[in-house]
Amino acid sequence: MQYLQKNDRQIYNLIQKEEKRQYSEVRLIPSENYTSKAVMEASGSVLTNKYSEGYAGKRYYQGQVYIDEIEILAKTRAEELFKVSHANVQPYSGSPANLACYMALLEPGDKIMGMTLTSGGHLTHGASVSAIGKLFEIVPYTVSEKTGLLDFDELEKIAIKEKPKLIIAGYTAYPRKVSFSKFKAIAKKVGAYLHADIAHISGLIVSGEHPSPSPHADTIMTTTHKSLRGPRGAMIMCNSKLAQDIDRAVFPGLQGGPHDNTTAAIAVALKEALGSDFRKYGKQVVRNAQALAEGLQEIGLKLSTGGTDTHLILADVTPLGLIGKQAAVALEKAGLIVNANTIPFDKRSPFSPSGIRLGTPAITTLGMKEKEMKEIVKFIKEVFDHVDNDRKLKQVRKEVEEFMASYR
Repeated sequence: MQYLQKNDRQIYNLIQKEEKRQYSEVRLIPSENYTSKAVMEASGSVLTNKYSEGYAGKRYYQGQVYIDEIEILAKTRAEELFKVSHANVQPYSGSPANLACYMALLEPGDKIMGMTLTSGGHLTHGASVSAIGKLFEIVPYTVSEKTGLLDFDELEKIAIKEKPKLIIAGYTAYPRKVSFSKFKAIAKKVGAYLHADIAHISGLIVSGEHPSPSPHADTIMTTTHKSLRGPRGAMIMCNSKLAQDIDRAVFPGLQGGPHDNTTAAIAVALKEALGSDFRKYGKQVVRNAQALAEGLQEIGLKLSTGGTDTHLILADVTPLGLIGKQAAVALEKAGLIVNANTIPFDKRSPFSPSGIRLGTPAITTLGMKEKEMKEIVKFIKEVFDHVDNDRKLKQVRKEVEEFMASYR
């Protein structure tokens, strides 16, 4: 970064500090990861200088010969990887990509059935504060209060009663595998579209660790970072019948020119995901999450659904006399990064929830395995035993930094 160092020392220094932080702390936020150097090189390339409204072969500006080839590569790799007939790789991120799917299939005011935010859904699944909650009539569903699992009998009852035009399957804080086939059966019964939001689990799907929605869902949205280990972007996938509607909803419906540097970085990440090493990675992500979950239960945390099938763990910290934000802040002081999170049927406010959310994509990318999960649990226990003791937390942080030194 010689030019940045010379031209803007403040930004350069902040980036250097952030890089040091990322490799000296244990990053347990399930939506974060480390991309390859190749992905970052593509993302930071001269492609950021380009503007390319339209699609390959149908651009509004000249000078697109290489941009078209890049976008076609990203598109065909996505279609091969996810076994779909059409992929759109232009969405800027997951939220507008979800909105594009809804705008392609629905009219404002139509009913969308999605999981509540407090039960593990996303803002774009119908939260009242989001644009989706304002544009569409939302039919909420939750998990079972008894088990924390999806209750398909209850889901079917709600769908039959409310007759939504679209049902969303996919979550940000649900630690179990999702049966897209069961969702499709319900959607078919009430004449609804099925939309799969696989932003969190797409890396697990392509590595064979989670069922794929491609035989069942009408539209599929995924971000390209998280467990897929690419740049910050998104993709929409669908069958050929919906391809034109999806493409028009993305452009010109919601955005102008795509970010061509991100498209190239997505293409690189997809090529990496097509390799055999990525399947091994996905398998280890799940193994690590299950080992971490087991250890957290042993130190007294109560896990939503009693464990995990995926990369993600949702833990209630109140049995230890803590609350989510308090736990997350103390862990950060010790170099362990999680986020405070509501648990299903949380009696506390979303601004001060009962739980924390943890995940293993980033630490698995660094090469950690089950043995390291035991060490991480020991660190977490030390923090929770000394939440209000800053001196002790600083001591744990030094131990964490020493632990992380071999992964830089």
